[in-house]
Amino acid sequence: EVQLVESGGGLVQPGGSLTLSCVTSGVTFEDYTIGWFRQAPGKKREGVSSIASAGGGTYYRREYAESVKGRFVISNENAKNTVTLQMNNLKPEDTAVYYCAAGRDVTIATESWAPAYDYWGRGTQVTVSL
Repeated sequence: EVQLVESGGGLVQPGGSLTLSCVTSGVTFEDYTIGWFRQAPGKKREGVSSIASAGGGTYYRREYAESVKGRFVISNENAKNTVTLQMNNLKPEDTAVYYCAAGRDVTIATESWAPAYDYWGRGTQVTVSL
């Protein structure tokens, strides 16, 4: 059974930082792309970042939405079955529920497309406000 559990959300002031974690079970980082998505009230779910094996479980390809490039960093810890999203210089427009997702057949073209992912966590709320 595949499970994805997010944690690390909270309330932070603009310019602050948060680190989100996604603890996975039932997937391997060599076979699955792990993506972070977010959804703000009244808006569509959008891809934030993803990490995928680029061969042999040693090298990984990382992708970022333009809106978070230079501020967010995605990484994985194989020993802990965990993918983290380090979020720096947070802005009010980053406020959303953040979801972790896993997909086996995700391609470069579909990394930010939610329907490409097979499994989802329940999400964690991130609020950026004074």
